[in-house]
Amino acid sequence: MDLPSLRRETRYGMPAADQILFNRNYVLGYSYYFRQAKWALEIIDPDSTGLDRSDNFRPDYRIPDIFRADLVDYRGSGYDRGHLVASANQRETELQNSETFLLSNMSPQDPNFNRDIWRELESEVRNLNLKPKILETYVICGPIFDFAMPVKSIGTKDKNDVSIPVPHSYFKSILAENNKGTLHMWSFVIPNKKSDQSLDAFIVPTSQVEKFAGIKLWERLVGKKIDKEKSKIRKLW
Repeated sequence: MDLPSLRRETRYGMPAADQILFNRNYVLGYSYYFRQAKWALEIIDPDSTGLDRSDNFRPDYRIPDIFRADLVDYRGSGYDRGHLVASANQRETELQNSETFLLSNMSPQDPNFNRDIWRELESEVRNLNLKPKILETYVICGPIFDFAMPVKSIGTKDKNDVSIPVPHSYFKSILAENNKGTLHMWSFVIPNKKSDQSLDAFIVPTSQVEKFAGIKLWERLVGKKIDKEKSKIRKLW
């Protein structure tokens, strides 16, 4: 049995979810209501061996059938099976990379979002992690729904008429620890659509992400300094 306190990824906290899925190199909180993850938490793995992507997308059979996303739900939908934990972040072994292709790690993303600005942000986080003074880089990301707006959905109607709602935006919060033990946060909220803006335009206070996503981030970190860090808009590294 996995105990959250024994996982490196959860050192600084882990939000609540309907089902917590412990993978070998990341932890994910699944929402039964949305049939997708509320959040996915990882430590960026610097030991990439240059393996090719597994591309073996498949259902996650740990999730009860009536709440589980299947390949057919995405087929012909016009949306990508968008990674939360990026495939390129986990390429030390084939098994490690393969786990990122579980559909529990996917969310319906506009192709122009997934293949452009979201991919750019993933790459920039890896660049941050490669900086000599950075010891570890923790990343949590997930969908955001704005219920003041219409909600599109994808999926089949053969499972109790349940479909997968399409998020309006996605968040990503980065917690980086340097070689002096200092922690810095960067958080982003990016609409699920094509964008010609730079990543800087989407940096927001971490406290704002908590309000939008309805979860607590890095809750094991407490104190006035942390509260100040969460309210800060920090420029892109």
